[in-house]
Amino acid sequence: MKGTDIFRFSCITLLWLLLCWMVIASTPKITFMTIFVIIASGIIVFVPLYKKYLKNGRNKQQ
Repeated sequence: MKGTDIFRFSCITLLWLLLCWMVIASTPKITFMTIFVIIASGIIVFVPLYKKYLKNGRNKQQ
């Protein structure tokens, strides 16, 4: 990964963590639905990033 890719990945990660914190802070107690929303959003955000930057990046280097 290039430096710009690492910067983009870290910015998206920080934004996702901020949004997760906002979801947790806005609920009176943590329930299964809250945990499910956080895990599902993580999958939606990070699986395409993994496929684009990490998985395809290894194939290009070989």
